[in-house]
Amino acid sequence: MAGRPLAIGDELNESDALLYAWHGGTMAGPALADLIFGKESPSGKLPVTFVKGEGQIPFYYYRKATGRDATENTWTHIDNIPVENPQSSLGYESYHLDYGFTPLLPFGYGLSYTTFTYSDLTLSDDAISTTGSITVKANVTNSGEWDADEIVQLYIRDRVGSITRPIKELKGYKRIQIKKGETAEVEFTLTAADLAFFNGRETVTEPGEFDVWIGPDSDHGLHSEFKVE
Repeated sequence: MAGRPLAIGDELNESDALLYAWHGGTMAGPALADLIFGKESPSGKLPVTFVKGEGQIPFYYYRKATGRDATENTWTHIDNIPVENPQSSLGYESYHLDYGFTPLLPFGYGLSYTTFTYSDLTLSDDAISTTGSITVKANVTNSGEWDADEIVQLYIRDRVGSITRPIKELKGYKRIQIKKGETAEVEFTLTAADLAFFNGRETVTEPGEFDVWIGPDSDHGLHSEFKVE
């Protein structure tokens, strides 16, 4: 039990996350007993990003974009760069040479005794005005064997702004209970005010292209796009 993420190292894997609890208060014991014996299914989500090691700090999901974002096809681990390597483009993308460009566990990540499948992302329109709104829907299916809660998350990205914008921003979340084998439709409404930001002088909603995701955490989910005109 701890009050903050622990720098455990690369040996930690996803299943180990069940072994750690943050300060749970006076009812932590009964709550853990209910989870261990299957009376309840875990449904909590991480409110921070877990890094692979201290050298990866700072790392957060709403970081600003860089000029050379790394991808699975472009990044090179430090162990794969030859000794005395001549000047080249190896390692010239934006990432940590020894840890890569992904965290150990992303913001919003959580475990469950069941599995959830996301499908059928739809938008009510492909463009809105600077005073309008848009509805974003998706289906979430409990494809496992346990009745459980899922915390569905909504993220956006403003591709271009008058000042630099984060690569993702959390704009909404909903906890829903889904019985095994059943599907629930989740709906969010984004208003122009939800897309606004402070530019140093005033809060504005700027026209442009936006990405939107509905998913289980900040690194995964269904994607679509729309415009503000």
